[in-house]
Amino acid sequence: MKLLRPHPTPPPPPTPGDTLAEAQALHLDLGPHRILHGITLPVRAGELLALVGPNGAGKSTLLAALAADLPATEGAVHIHGRPANEWTPPELALRRAVLPQAATVSFPFPVEDVVRMGRAPHDTSPAQDEAMVHEAMAATEVTAFATRPFSALSGGERARVALARVLAQQAPLLLLDEPTAALDLKHQELVLRICRDRARKGDAVVVVLHDLSLAAAYAHRVAVLHRGKVAADGPPKEIFTDELLSRVYDQPIEVLPHPTNGTLLVTPRRTTLP
Repeated sequence: MKLLRPHPTPPPPPTPGDTLAEAQALHLDLGPHRILHGITLPVRAGELLALVGPNGAGKSTLLAALAADLPATEGAVHIHGRPANEWTPPELALRRAVLPQAATVSFPFPVEDVVRMGRAPHDTSPAQDEAMVHEAMAATEVTAFATRPFSALSGGERARVALARVLAQQAPLLLLDEPTAALDLKHQELVLRICRDRARKGDAVVVVLHDLSLAAAYAHRVAVLHRGKVAADGPPKEIFTDELLSRVYDQPIEVLPHPTNGTLLVTPRRTTLP
């Protein structure tokens, strides 16, 4: 007789300020190269944390380490207070949801089925699962093409479907790698509003971003990565300065207040074009 393993129990809702993931003196090697150098970084419930920095700074590697997808070479990563490697995959799936840079599906599943995959870790009723799937699709504005094959979508549409799958998973820790990269202006704003709303409701959200103005507008905290280290960590209005960003990006940068709402605008300093 085949014995079925019981589903693990979902974690209780976090309290704002709880540390849901943390890198502790984290060093990480990929092959012969050391990518991360002694990073210590907490991820807290109720907070949207943006990881920014130039190409090759280690943002995606750090996100993968926080997701327990890459093991630490030295130091440690904790998720929900335990070493990441002590959780089983089903337990991890109830505690953190990951959006990779590229969303790929091997078979031509309909969009709705792709989103429904996010419910796999849960032992809930079909009615509950369908409610979560439809809610996630509505939030990401993909309901209109629910029956279309995922493979027939544009890059931006695929990105939103992949985010809907992550939202349907209902994990309290969301780790999103460049979720706005393939999106138009409207949907970039939509995705960051969703992230901010999830943080407001008590989740911890970590997002890798290249658009510094988006990070300044939406993130509670920003960690600026430079050559595998955290060059600065704090609220964007405190750490986004001309001097820091110009040094990290090796490009003259200006940080200016928006003329109507005061949020920061981050732009390259350009000479007058002919």
